[in-house]
Amino acid sequence: MGRVFESLADDHEIDVSKVISELCEWAFSSSESKIQFEVWLDKAYPPKGEAEDRAIAEGEEASEAEEENEDEAEEEAHEDRDYSEDRELKP
Repeated sequence: MGRVFESLADDHEIDVSKVISELCEWAFSSSESKIQFEVWLDKAYPPKGEAEDRAIAEGEEASEAEEENEDEAEEEAHEDRDYSEDRELKP
């Protein structure tokens, strides 16, 4: 993306920082755009404390999901065993 800005700056014979500055000014000319950017930035690159909290929460969710899968697999194994035992008992 940086090359795009450099190319534009060269084409218009201005400094690349001026292109980026003007782009930001245009992009954030409305309060709605600013809010959307802040929301995106918080999701993409959350503040340090929030990022750590999110990682912990995601780890807990993954552990819970893994436990659920293990429980379901165990239940299925028991059901299969019970079914096999029932079949063996029937004449």
